[in-house]
Amino acid sequence: MNEIERAGATQDRTRLHMIDLIRKKRDGGTLDARELSFLVAGAADESIPLEQLAAWLMAAWLRGLSLEETRSMAMAMRDSGEKFDPRNLGKVAVDKHSTGGVGDKTSFLVAPLAAACGLAVPMISGRALGHTGGTLDKLEAIPGYRTALTLAEFEAVLKRCGASIVSQTPTLVPADRILYALRDRTGTVENPGLICASILSKKLAAGLNALVLDVKTGSGAFLRKREDADYLAALMVATAEAAGTRTAALMTDMSQPLGRMAGNWIEIAECVELLRGGRAAGSEDVRELSLLLAGWMIHLGGKTDTPQAGYQLAEAALMDGSALSVFLKMVDAQGGDVSVFDDLRRFHKPGATDVLEAWQGGFVTEMDTTALGWAVQRLGAGREKAGEPVDPHAGIEFHARRGTRVEKGQPFATLYATKQEMLAEPLELIRKAVTIAETAPEIVPLVSGVFRRESAESFLASLTRS
Repeated sequence: MNEIERAGATQDRTRLHMIDLIRKKRDGGTLDARELSFLVAGAADESIPLEQLAAWLMAAWLRGLSLEETRSMAMAMRDSGEKFDPRNLGKVAVDKHSTGGVGDKTSFLVAPLAAACGLAVPMISGRALGHTGGTLDKLEAIPGYRTALTLAEFEAVLKRCGASIVSQTPTLVPADRILYALRDRTGTVENPGLICASILSKKLAAGLNALVLDVKTGSGAFLRKREDADYLAALMVATAEAAGTRTAALMTDMSQPLGRMAGNWIEIAECVELLRGGRAAGSEDVRELSLLLAGWMIHLGGKTDTPQAGYQLAEAALMDGSALSVFLKMVDAQGGDVSVFDDLRRFHKPGATDVLEAWQGGFVTEMDTTALGWAVQRLGAGREKAGEPVDPHAGIEFHARRGTRVEKGQPFATLYATKQEMLAEPLELIRKAVTIAETAPEIVPLVSGVFRRESAESFLASLTRS
């Protein structure tokens, strides 16, 4: 054994201590793959105290993670538990993930759309985080719907329906389950490296062949600066591609809530209306974005030569009812009561309701969408800490969108709360979050860019050189 080998062997035998990793990151150091594997394993088996994990997360949030740290952490988290193998499904496995937003409900459309076009969609999702809603919380607004399936049950639903949306099992990426909840409670959500590692650990553990990322930009995004959102998108694409998963990231607008509903049940109801062929004006952006995302999924899944052709296949599946059939079959297979869809409005029973009228006339020019997300949360639709229950019937229905002209006194939003006393703060939040002016705002494109492997690697390399 030469001197270099002896030094490496000695380092491998050196015992790691979490306090040293905290100090190293606090002081601007870079953790290597071994150190990150130690941290992730300690989170997974709960051998590292939560206060030390929280301290390291804050240090990482303040100092940032390098490209190599991010990739090492994502891979360590992916490998921290059991994995799902989609090969038994006999189909290409694809998925979509959004970085989160207000009213972001496209999962309930793209999963059945892609499945109706012959792909398997094993979707492992999360709960409400910060000002954004949670896919699982929305699905659990459907009575009986089970998000906690074993991997065997997950596979059975996928074989029957083509799509399944579930939570992490206790043994699937257990490190992320711990760190995800801690980030929400410690104000360390908005960090590109931590976001990337969290998202990709779950997606790569699902054994995906292809992945489409919906990276939000604008006032409701976790990363408000466009350069931060671009960095996150490029980082995720490059990391997933390096792991062997075909990946594309669409940069999409979150300068206003997506669609006209923000909550739990009311977002499910909006999606069912769209799956039934509805074309409500306030829901057109949800429909369009869902078709664009599904088009990319279908393309990366090998069903079409272009994403545009994938869009056309997805729209056909929407119009002929096959996507709706997949959605209802999935809900039924996971224990959900599909009879609630017979009358969408009748099932909705909020504890208290109020209508906010436009306080002046003019055009809706700006929306602080993050503040609107907190308004939804404080009506009872979200949670302040992990484990808290959410109200399936709380939320906001928006009657006017950015660019809409409103008259003073006309309904602007309808608020649904758990209790009457929970209405006052959200009403005030909305008034402060929305700007009404005499001049119409500039139109913001729904999709402002796309990253593929080559453009992502080029973007990251340009940052390294600068």
